[in-house]
Amino acid sequence: MCKSKMGINASEPTRTRSRPNQSQGRHNSSRRSPTTSTTTTTTTTTTTGTSSSSNSNKTAASSSSSLASLRESLPENPHIYDISEIRAATNNFLSHRLSSSSSKASWRCTLRGKEVVVFQRKFRRKLAKEELKDRLSDICRSHHGSIINLLGASVSDHIYLVYQHVNGASLSDCLRNPKSPNFTVLSNWASRIQIATDLAHGLDYIHNKTGLKIENLVHNHIKSSAVIVTEPDYNARICHFGTAQLCGETNETTSQRESVRFEGVRGYMSPEFQGSGIATQGSDVFAFGVVMLELLSGEEPLKYRYDKVTGDFERSSVIETARAVVVDGGDTEGRLRRWIDRRLGDSFPVTVVEKLTRLALECVEEDPGSRPEMGRVAGKISQLYLESEKWAANMKRPTDITVSYAPR
Repeated sequence: MCKSKMGINASEPTRTRSRPNQSQGRHNSSRRSPTTSTTTTTTTTTTTGTSSSSNSNKTAASSSSSLASLRESLPENPHIYDISEIRAATNNFLSHRLSSSSSKASWRCTLRGKEVVVFQRKFRRKLAKEELKDRLSDICRSHHGSIINLLGASVSDHIYLVYQHVNGASLSDCLRNPKSPNFTVLSNWASRIQIATDLAHGLDYIHNKTGLKIENLVHNHIKSSAVIVTEPDYNARICHFGTAQLCGETNETTSQRESVRFEGVRGYMSPEFQGSGIATQGSDVFAFGVVMLELLSGEEPLKYRYDKVTGDFERSSVIETARAVVVDGGDTEGRLRRWIDRRLGDSFPVTVVEKLTRLALECVEEDPGSRPEMGRVAGKISQLYLESEKWAANMKRPTDITVSYAPR
């Protein structure tokens, strides 16, 4: 294929300038050389093309990086780990155990090149091998920003659940640090309402939006020590998703309901769960309400105080103290300010706090039928989040005033 002059100029835009004849310069000084014009135009076109190519390359690179980050965030296929891998990663279970997020044995380690946390659990009810595989496959495909991902499991006498490791601290440690009881990283209202919103939407996803074949999906381990708070935005993520299904803590038949009882955590167990030992979505909502009251007051679900007069221990629950605060009549705002966590520094939207307290008390109603479902709870908390943002915008310091220290 022959190259035309335009083609040559386009492929080689650099041109050599020859010294013109003086007579030509005098006669043609006011006239543009067509070759120069053509070359200049071609050079401009080439430069524009190069710039467009550079921009398209940048766009392609950014698209590739965003796709890569999206790919990393998507759940993987579940891993079935051999017990020898778990033993090697945990130094034959002699490595230092994690003390937070669960009362069960747990280890932070590296498995197949990823930093993970391994939890050791007992089977409450033996599952068939195929049923266990199906459930593991379903749960590992679930993905939500407020839930810590389950990566896989290993089965021997116990079941070892392998979860993604997330940097942060448990909500209970953030609220109650025994070494520094007067300090908390959650010292402003924005962090508290952010955590409430994340937890509500995470539990709503588990109950209503996973799209799994498992009916009446429950969490059964909602508590402040099972919530990880991450920095710098203080987002909350729920641990132990899938534990109830993989350990056989949920029942499907009447005979199993009559024969199997399960353990729970004091302060988070609903009345019907204490009576039957059966986890339901209603019992999850009850535990969520308790966590919300913890988040507002900074107190434990149950407290015991020694009475020197009677010599007995008196028990008080965060539910009882919250109900006494919002009881109709009297100075509700004053009682609310005395009850809420003092480390917030009296800087919070009172109306939002009262609405959230009343919503949490609806979640801990004794009658399961009186409790709201999580979709409604998540919607209400989202509205309170928006109200909190408006309150924060109005609370910003004014910038159109001046201050003078001169004597009057």
